[in-house]
Amino acid sequence: MNLIDTHAHIYSSKFDSDRDEVIDAIKMAGVERIYMPNVDVETIDRMLDCERRYPNFCIPMMGLHPCDVKEDYQEQLKVMKSWLDKRSFAAVGEIGLDLYWDKSFFEQQKLALKEQIEWAKAYDLPIVLHCRESMDETIEIVRESHDGKLKGVFHCFTGDLTQAMQIIEMGFLLGIGGVSTYKNGGLDRVIPHLSLENLVLETDAPYLAPVPHRGKRNSPQYLPFIAERVGDLLQVSAAEVALRTKKNALGLFKEFTHEL
Repeated sequence: MNLIDTHAHIYSSKFDSDRDEVIDAIKMAGVERIYMPNVDVETIDRMLDCERRYPNFCIPMMGLHPCDVKEDYQEQLKVMKSWLDKRSFAAVGEIGLDLYWDKSFFEQQKLALKEQIEWAKAYDLPIVLHCRESMDETIEIVRESHDGKLKGVFHCFTGDLTQAMQIIEMGFLLGIGGVSTYKNGGLDRVIPHLSLENLVLETDAPYLAPVPHRGKRNSPQYLPFIAERVGDLLQVSAAEVALRTKKNALGLFKEFTHEL
């Protein structure tokens, strides 16, 4: 299988002790590219170091994660905008809303999301959206900001079928990860009603490892388990899932090039 992981934090410190070995295992598993979402100002150097070490394999995005929207979010956004001004990135991400961890900066999260969506429109880039416990609120902001050309991924989709159809109607893709393999994840009631043309695969490594590795450090090398689960739910082969979701990912992110 030739797979693409559209969302993995391979630059995380959780991989510092064995990153080269993990990358080798990822390639052996049939994963041919990893798209890396940024989190905050502190993660930029780590992410770009991964790009330098594994060129054309680890591809960076640029954005401010909603959980890192705090008092200084405007200063952080200035730094990220300066990076977008001086070099290319595959997407604006990971951006969005999060009502799971901390609701105290929710209004600032919405402002940061709207600003970063405008960046994506200005640079003609897709957006990669985090929407934990905030699916409806995120859909509403994206719909309000949509200019007819805006596109992207609702990362780690765990919503219901109504939400899935709203996202698809806006021209966005659903990022399907390890939750699809969980017994009570809920995606077994949604994915069978969808088409492969609306999906991309992701791991969100080092988080949310799929069964049979649930509870352990996640890695893009486990992406085949997610492809197999999606294939089972759609009654197609894992190879077909890999082929179609790879096409979707490459179509969304375009052919990324950056001179290192």
